[in-house]
Amino acid sequence: MDLQSLTLLVEILDAGNLSEAARRLKMSRANVSYHLGTFERSVGQQLVRRTTRRIEPTEIGLQLYEHGRKIRNELDAARESVATLGQSLQGRVRLSVPSGYGQMVMLPWLIDFKRAYPGIVMDVAFENRVVDLLRDEVDIAVRVMSDPPDHLVARDMGPVRYVACASADYAKAHGMPRQLEDLDQLPVITSGVVGRQLRLSAYLHGERHEVPLSPTLMSENFGFLREAILAGLGVGLVPDYVVQDEVQAGRVQTALNDWKLSIFGTQMYMLYMPNRHHTRAASTFIDFMLERARTVI
Repeated sequence: MDLQSLTLLVEILDAGNLSEAARRLKMSRANVSYHLGTFERSVGQQLVRRTTRRIEPTEIGLQLYEHGRKIRNELDAARESVATLGQSLQGRVRLSVPSGYGQMVMLPWLIDFKRAYPGIVMDVAFENRVVDLLRDEVDIAVRVMSDPPDHLVARDMGPVRYVACASADYAKAHGMPRQLEDLDQLPVITSGVVGRQLRLSAYLHGERHEVPLSPTLMSENFGFLREAILAGLGVGLVPDYVVQDEVQAGRVQTALNDWKLSIFGTQMYMLYMPNRHHTRAASTFIDFMLERARTVI
């Protein structure tokens, strides 16, 4: 079996369509289609099905794809070992992190990593949207969720603890919520998703409660949310790391402290594709970040 054709099949399925595969391989779409057809005729079976949006593997195509990925990963690892022999650690890491957690918690970790490994190129996106690791060519994504997807490797980076909080001045003037239902009558400050009804999940003594929210101020910029809370514009529902310094200094007070609160999930996860060859740079980055995360759990 032709190794080059097997590698081509892997690239096509990873890309999801012939046009994207052609772009990555720096070939014409017609050329990619021709070589795929030649490979299918040599095998004697159809390897992919073309849908309106993507290319999906047939059963035999999926088996060949799995073998092809393993072979390609081993070849990539061998090439990297030869290329980096006797050199300082080099490579590229493409990373997607949440805007709040990335800027308020991970930022010093990222700086320290770059100082420790100056030869590694870091490409960091601060964003909250759901990422398709293959389509967006992202090596590693960090996201908050309750149940990570089965098709990805999910490494636990610790719990996400939401707090109900307000500035000391707001608390003095208006009081703090004493029960979950009070949140429906208060100006709530939190992050949100356009077109989606926000719901607060709350847990007490093993029982789960859910409260619909109608925030008066929403943003994906957690620095802005923190300033709005400090300005006394309402009651914030934010992860604890957003206001931890202000709480310790007495500028912000918390409420509903017996409850475990959550909006988007209860755990932070580092996500990456299984069976993808990780460069030494990516593997080193994963270990470095997980070790840092353990220090704040």
